[in-house]
Amino acid sequence: MEKPLIPGKTIYRLSIYHRCLRRLEENVIETVSSSALAKAAGVNPSQLRRDLGYLGTFGTRGLGYPVTELAEAIREVLGRENLQPVILVGVGNLGAALLRYEGFQKEGFEVLAAFDTVPEAVVIRGINVPVYHVDEMPAFIEKSKIRLAVLSVPAAHAQEATNELVAAGIQGILSFSPTVLQVPDSVTVNSVDLALELEQVSFFIKKDGCSSTDAKIVP
Repeated sequence: MEKPLIPGKTIYRLSIYHRCLRRLEENVIETVSSSALAKAAGVNPSQLRRDLGYLGTFGTRGLGYPVTELAEAIREVLGRENLQPVILVGVGNLGAALLRYEGFQKEGFEVLAAFDTVPEAVVIRGINVPVYHVDEMPAFIEKSKIRLAVLSVPAAHAQEATNELVAAGIQGILSFSPTVLQVPDSVTVNSVDLALELEQVSFFIKKDGCSSTDAKIVP
């Protein structure tokens, strides 16, 4: 059966619901109401019900949703029945930190390898993932049938690295490089600009007893 066509924003929220459901499973909770799950995910109950409608019919009025069954349905839609293989490109300070992050596997992803222009110079203490030269990347992607990549190279080299990933068959890229990447319509790119995210958060920090939202813009 083909997966339903689900909007990107709904896919994002389904990932959040799945994470909430996993926490409930860990606490041996068998059912959850739509209001409780919606609150945990930071959405309203009507939005939750619309999103879950893409999965079929779930839940019983007055009883709520079966936690394990719903989590399994979301995993199937998101393609997380098995660990999804991922590679990382660019093992600088940020790349090395990402390789040490244990959350990938908990969420259904396995980083099989990393690639860098100078792998022998990479400080890999505490890193269990093998690091190879970028020249070996196309063959590794083809052999291991990799479709997902994490990109953490300097902005000046990001587009070149992206072109190589796309040419090798990568279909999804999570980019930590602070630049806009050009890719074919068949390739999905999600960008994480840490400086931009910090700027957004800093806007709401209270300064001198008032929040920045109290500031007036003077022409």
